[in-house]
Amino acid sequence: VQLQASGGGLVQPGGSLRLSCAASGSISRINTMAWYRQAPGKQRELVARMSWDGTTTYADSMKGRFAISRDNAKNTAYLQMNSLKPEDTAVYYCAANHGYSSSPPYWGQGTQVTVSS
Repeated sequence: VQLQASGGGLVQPGGSLRLSCAASGSISRINTMAWYRQAPGKQRELVARMSWDGTTTYADSMKGRFAISRDNAKNTAYLQMNSLKPEDTAVYYCAANHGYSSSPPYWGQGTQVTVSS
């Protein structure tokens, strides 16, 4: 399974970005698409995940501001990020999993999101 993330960039506080993650390869058994992030000096953390049937999980700090979605026909997941804060600055990674809550075995290359004025 290969994952290609895109859509990162520089945005002002309060702004929005949408990240995309295109999956390819042996994806027939992939159930869950997820987004993680890692800020400098911090551990990687879950942002949001979504299963094939639409079940979602969000980190508490992202609830109400971020929204994960997926287009199963296009094998693509999205992360809509609104009301961005400087503390959202991080490298964002997409990931894919056969299960739902276990650690994903497949990772994309990461895309930088910088929130700064």
